[in-house]
Amino acid sequence: MRTEASEKWVRAMVGGTAVVDSRAPLLFWEQKFPIPAYAFTPEDVRMDLLLPAGTPPTGEPTFFGPKGPVAQWFDVQAGGRELPNAAWRRDAPELEGRITFTWAPDAFDRWLEEEEEVHSHPRDPHKRVEVLPSSRHITVSLDGVLLADSIEPVLLFETYLPTRYYFPRTDVHLDRLSAGSNRSHCPYKGYAENYWDAPGSPSVAWSYPDPYPAVWRIKDRIAFYNESVDITVDGAAVPRPRSIFSKTKNRPGE
Repeated sequence: MRTEASEKWVRAMVGGTAVVDSRAPLLFWEQKFPIPAYAFTPEDVRMDLLLPAGTPPTGEPTFFGPKGPVAQWFDVQAGGRELPNAAWRRDAPELEGRITFTWAPDAFDRWLEEEEEVHSHPRDPHKRVEVLPSSRHITVSLDGVLLADSIEPVLLFETYLPTRYYFPRTDVHLDRLSAGSNRSHCPYKGYAENYWDAPGSPSVAWSYPDPYPAVWRIKDRIAFYNESVDITVDGAAVPRPRSIFSKTKNRPGE
């Protein structure tokens, strides 16, 4: 596990109550999971609002949950709400004594870094997202069925992740996909309001109708999880990459 001290002022709000209020949070990265999380000292947490969890969760780790053993689970009671299993102490020496909270969209009302609201997870200070228009010839297929074919893609390069190819809608065979019900948020790109399913591959494609200004070129374009489809670039097959999103349970959604 890698850790790094942060000087950001971080708060987690339930209504008007700050359950967390820290000017010295600790960023940490779980092994093999490139998305950071915050851990806080008890002095920066309203411990009076944390109760031992009534029914600790079981099963495999989820996107918004811990990625390793937990020493103690907590329910959060604040603002007239109860958030079950919303906080925990990881059983890891790097985080000894500290408390971590879920960023699941149905939990806290707001997370703030200074005065800016942040969604989904903390922003990684070492991550860069770059968007470039291209004239490469890109195709996307699944089980031999062509899903997209374009010579006008926009390529999105994001640290730690495979290159994503964003296609004009006119270059995607939407008739070979079905509209999905997923919705997700990325702290670097915005809200993906539209998703599409393919046979055997739910939420395989998505689109940002109103992305953040830094990545405006992807607006209304459609991208696919490279991990789940077959892609060619200028006629050459690109091996399916391995990433945290290779497993569908790790893919964000609401």
